[in-house]
Amino acid sequence: QVQLVESGGGLVQAGGSLRLSCAASGRTFSRYTMGWFRQAPGKGREFVARISWNGGSTYYADSVKGRFTISRDNAKNTMYLQMNSLKPEDTALYYCATAVYSTAVTAGGYTDWGQGTQVTVSS
Repeated sequence: QVQLVESGGGLVQAGGSLRLSCAASGRTFSRYTMGWFRQAPGKGREFVARISWNGGSTYYADSVKGRFTISRDNAKNTMYLQMNSLKPEDTALYYCATAVYSTAVTAGGYTDWGQGTQVTVSS
């Protein structure tokens, strides 16, 4: 099991930026494809982005492409999500997770989850 803790959420005005962090401990972090998901009240958990174990491959949901950037620093056992040009529709709980296969784009393809960090974007 990998233990994950998200941080960096908060309240920001539309057009602003936030940088989320996901700190890992437990099993070796560097060998996992990792992903970010988000969940708004009354909605399902939505895929946001993923990154391969070595950072060489990234993939984004269309809704965030061009605005969000996923990255990782394996030496620090940390993954990041840089969020720019934020919109009110980005408001959600944001979760990081470890993937069970490298091309996973649904919650069912991920196994270890953090507790979530709240992002609220005001208009």
